[in-house]
Amino acid sequence: MAVCASGLAMMYWLQNRGTLPQLFGAPTELSNGFKSPPLAMEGGDPHLRALMRTISASESNYERPYDVIYGGSYISDYSDHPRRCVTITAGPNRGNCSTAAGRYQFLDVTWADKAKRYHPQASNWLWWSSYSFEPRYQDEVVYQWLSDRQAWGLDIAALLKQDKLGVVLKHLSGTWTSLGYGIESNVMTPKLPVIYRELLEEELRAAGTSS
Repeated sequence: MAVCASGLAMMYWLQNRGTLPQLFGAPTELSNGFKSPPLAMEGGDPHLRALMRTISASESNYERPYDVIYGGSYISDYSDHPRRCVTITAGPNRGNCSTAAGRYQFLDVTWADKAKRYHPQASNWLWWSSYSFEPRYQDEVVYQWLSDRQAWGLDIAALLKQDKLGVVLKHLSGTWTSLGYGIESNVMTPKLPVIYRELLEEELRAAGTSS
């Protein structure tokens, strides 16, 4: 569910349930002009963190990636996935509608499934649950999902450490269709390998490690 690239901002703001915006930090400006906001979550494997920010470079290249819904509108309520179905006006799925939302453009059904599995507040015994869509939870759900070897049939972190980003992006392109092997490439797609390498260097420095 790739979101078309838009203008970039010097700093990004997140609104928490309609309250005053909170600043999570200035985005990193990369050599190609792309500005990558930091993750809201703390800790984790630097390789997976860099991958998550790379995914969002093509999926949610907006001023406020955690808040954006398909088409470019923003939400201010994080109590759950917004579940808004916006009509698709271009591309192979034109005429359908998309519920994609947040930094990783989760469809509502995908969020419901993955949040039940990976959300820190998951309640597996309930037949229906809503899960906070706050930025840190968006990150944590995706991080745990990418860390789950059984979910993908491979060890994504290990492949990244072996410098096999192309293998990873190809494998993930069925889920995030803007990663270069799917049906919805955009202007950011060909830049992703360079974006990943620069973000990885930053994440490794922040973690106090080296590649």
